Amino acid sequence: MSGLSIQNISMRFDLPNGSSVQALKNVTLELKEGDLMSVLGPSGCGKTTLLNIVAGFLAPTEGEIVLGGKPVHGPGPERGMVFQQGALFEWMSVRDNVAFGPRMKGQREAEYAEHVDHLLDVVGLQDFKEKAIYELSGGMQQRVALARCLANDPDVILMDEPLGALDALTREKMQGLVLKLWKETGKTIILITHSVEEALLLGERLLVMAPRPGRIHKEYRLPFAEMGVGADLREVKKHELYGPTREEILSMIWDMEEEIMGRSEESA
Repeated sequence: MSGLSIQNISMRFDLPNGSSVQALKNVTLELKEGDLMSVLGPSGCGKTTLLNIVAGFLAPTEGEIVLGGKPVHGPGPERGMVFQQGALFEWMSVRDNVAFGPRMKGQREAEYAEHVDHLLDVVGLQDFKEKAIYELSGGMQQRVALARCLANDPDVILMDEPLGALDALTREKMQGLVLKLWKETGKTIILITHSVEEALLLGERLLVMAPRPGRIHKEYRLPFAEMGVGADLREVKKHELYGPTREEILSMIWDMEEEIMGRSEESA
């Protein structure tokens, strides 16, 4: 893969009453192989819509997604998705969930067994591989979702609020795991989040989007993800740039939310 190119993407949703909603407008972005990007912004800024277009779940009204020089025209194994809720097969074991993709590709167990076991080791679930999904905590289920995504060996991993439903301690541990996997695999990762702190920690590149229509408002290049690999993330937050950057972004998003509220009151 030579890179991911998001070229002048616009998305309009036509409504039954004849009106329409412009979800995205002229979004252009270039990601190199191995980039780690977090995306945040106020509700309605089109974050998830953009992710779904990159995944191939939605076709944009205008523009094009190009991965490795090839246009994207639908879902494909070179792009893996991790959802907020793991979307796992509850009746299957942990190991069978992780092995599902290779099996669907027609691989024999002898071909994928070692790789699946390695991934279970990486995400710390080797001792739970025979457990059913419903027996696991939320954090462990998200570990399974990450391992299942990696088992398909995608070039790009897309994450839509993957840690949003977790408690604070589990979320911090999972943030560390995401950084570990990013560094060890060299995958390109795009992560959607509503948490400014999470976006700072899990984004070498951090994209702030503005709403109505969704567009890129500002991009940051940050040191915190690299600093956080194998480190105590609470120590990373003590860096002199962390607090001021966090406050700047919070104020930016707060101003956008205030503007949205003002529009809503005017149209009421």
